[in-house]
Amino acid sequence: MADTTRKEDFAKDLLPNPEAIEDGMHHVNNPVLDLPRIEKQYLADVKGYSQEGNAFYFTDGRSKVEVKVFSEEIIRVRLAPEGSFLADFSYATSFKEDQFVSFDLLENDTYYQVRTNSVSCNIRKDNFFISFSDEENAIVNTDFAAMHWEENPDYGGYYVYCTKEAKADEAFYGLGDKATNLNLRGKRVKNWNSDTYSYAFNQDPLYKTVPFYIGVTENKAYGIFFDNTFKTFFDFAGEHQNQTSFWSEGGELQYYYIHGPKMMDVIKRYHKLTGTHYMPAMWALGYHQCRWSYYPENKVREVAYEFRKREIPCDAIYLDIDYMDGYRCFTWNKRYFPDPKKMIADLNANGFKTVVMIDPGIKVDDSYWVFKQGKENNYFCRRGDDYFMEGFVWPGRCQFPDFTNPEVRTWWGTLYKGLVEDGVAGFWNDMNEPAVFGRGTFPDDVRHQFEGHRGSHRKAHNIYGMQMVRATYDGLKKLYKNKRPFTITRAAYAGTQRYSSVWTGDNIATWEHLRIGTLQLQRLSVSGLSFCGTDIGGFTGEPDGELYTRWMQFGVFSPFMRVHSAGDTRDREPWSFGPEWEAICKKFIELRYKLLPYIYSTYWLQHKYGEPILRPVAMMEQHIQKNLQREEEFAFGPNILVSPVLHPGQQNKIVYLPEGTWYYYFDDTVYPGGSEITIDTPLDEMPFFIRGGSIIPEYPVMQFTGEQKVEVLKLNLYYAEGQTESNLYSDHGETFAYEQGVYVEKHFIVNGEAQQVSIIQGEEGMYSPYYTDYNLYLHGFPFVPKQVVVDGAKVALQQDEEGKTFVKVVQDFRKINIQ
Repeated sequence: MADTTRKEDFAKDLLPNPEAIEDGMHHVNNPVLDLPRIEKQYLADVKGYSQEGNAFYFTDGRSKVEVKVFSEEIIRVRLAPEGSFLADFSYATSFKEDQFVSFDLLENDTYYQVRTNSVSCNIRKDNFFISFSDEENAIVNTDFAAMHWEENPDYGGYYVYCTKEAKADEAFYGLGDKATNLNLRGKRVKNWNSDTYSYAFNQDPLYKTVPFYIGVTENKAYGIFFDNTFKTFFDFAGEHQNQTSFWSEGGELQYYYIHGPKMMDVIKRYHKLTGTHYMPAMWALGYHQCRWSYYPENKVREVAYEFRKREIPCDAIYLDIDYMDGYRCFTWNKRYFPDPKKMIADLNANGFKTVVMIDPGIKVDDSYWVFKQGKENNYFCRRGDDYFMEGFVWPGRCQFPDFTNPEVRTWWGTLYKGLVEDGVAGFWNDMNEPAVFGRGTFPDDVRHQFEGHRGSHRKAHNIYGMQMVRATYDGLKKLYKNKRPFTITRAAYAGTQRYSSVWTGDNIATWEHLRIGTLQLQRLSVSGLSFCGTDIGGFTGEPDGELYTRWMQFGVFSPFMRVHSAGDTRDREPWSFGPEWEAICKKFIELRYKLLPYIYSTYWLQHKYGEPILRPVAMMEQHIQKNLQREEEFAFGPNILVSPVLHPGQQNKIVYLPEGTWYYYFDDTVYPGGSEITIDTPLDEMPFFIRGGSIIPEYPVMQFTGEQKVEVLKLNLYYAEGQTESNLYSDHGETFAYEQGVYVEKHFIVNGEAQQVSIIQGEEGMYSPYYTDYNLYLHGFPFVPKQVVVDGAKVALQQDEEGKTFVKVVQDFRKINIQ
């Protein structure tokens, strides 16, 4: 248990004036300023409690603390300093409490204990310290000080604080878009969505706010989700090595404790709270090409032509703000694009989807139909004195919709109708932190409807971009009928995964930013935003061919794969750096398309089960303390391990392989796991490995998704002893029919022995895929197979043109024995 002695200067030393840390990611030795505010107030000893359903209300005679059971493993804690709680509302959560969870309350002389079968929330009577323990009553997480607060004389309301113990071995992960090391221990960070062009390593804050972190101590993981949309701060044993704290400039101290004990358990339960990504359209997982900007029309057609001429796969071409008439959203510049509908139809006929940008700033122009509608219906944000919020962005003087108003969101969704009718397939919401030239963002006094829970921009800032892309997604879902929308957003809050993919914003063409990107995508994945990517090659700056190509290789294993660059930089198409680099880029883009059935199946694991797409080694092997610091290796889904090349001229690198058996993809060399290896890194290879015992599905190379109907699906079986499981998911690829069970998920259970391998197939769902047969390729078998039996019938082994051994089987087999 924590030291129960309250230190008089505790809050002053640990919790600085948040305004004193506006810039940069602070570390242990940074100075802090004294708080020129009213003295902090702490909870006193517990006087009693009451119960309403699955919520318990504890009081010290003035303040109240709610402890609410949401599930066997999720408990919410809320503080009401004056005894009155705010309305129970959240944009982040999509899960209501489990009505069937079993819980009870125990009491002794020292504690109250709210207990489920998996976790207990312990409330100490004499000081109101809260701790959480597992089913064996071992403390996993505990307060260092009672929850506390101070009045905010400038705005009203409270600054709210929570401080936990940080154990000596404890590591911390999560918090979404942070350009720093995976393990956050020693860091102090801030959440305030910010337009951060050309950000640096350790620069903070960036574009997204995900106030969710995972702690790992003594091989036990837990999560804390501080669901507060105001400017929030986290100190991970930075100021004091034995303390971790989080606090906010307003709103309510409300956090969810999410039990493990594995990191995977915590992340899946966080997804239970905040939702998962809907299944993306298959084309959204292909290679995308973007630039600020491709215009006029003949430039777009030229880029598309070059892709097809060079036989480099590509599924989407993006149009940045220059496609608009004077940067007015939902319009076309008819000088650059005289007949956009025909252009888009021609691109679509050649396998290219068109994606366009939409920003929130609406030009103040009474002749502009979007502005006119917004003005007539009072849809734009106003300031505290009732003047409209105005600021300058790309169109010039603009006003901004209040996306926290459901009526405004509905209206915004209808505005996409013309572009959808023109054939646009996807939409990119940018500048939605919100960004304003000259002042950074909106002033604090801007008012928001906030679903009827009205508030200032201090409350709405971090969810503005989320609600914009929500409006986009909801509108497109209606306009596209049963087709899945494709949306991408720069700004986000926890739960944005229900509506959109994300990317990491305006990065730089440097090797350091390639490394930063690998860290950001791992962090976003474990923070709920798995459909994520970087601007491959860097948005600004000038990459050489090597950097661009190494980034492209990493891009194959980015959940969202898009090249994007600023218009004042050199071209970034795969052929832009000469034939040698083009050939390597082509090889890896083709690899992306071959792996699409595996990638799509991995997205299903995310959607249905809440499993992150990218998985840090720390998540795979949290029981090994050294692995909590590893950053360069990560898994893409359950069965592929990736280690990008992050340095120029690198000839080889040390790679850690987790426990098990691993195959180097390019030559099937077998490596035992649980150790580091040194592997060569020629320019046309990037180290990645297949887990032994897995089955990896593979498509033939296509120039775009859906170009071919795959009648025979290639399955690659990698030998290992023991039992393993792989999955294969299929559906229509673009509709929501999977929500009604029109999909098929196949489960392959592989049992490997010294002289025999068996595969048992099971499946669920009502979809019949186009393919009718499998070609099952055998990798790394320690014996020469003499006989293959499929559902009791012998099947002959075959050799392909390259001399590789495979077995041809029908898709509905139930068991295969290979001896």
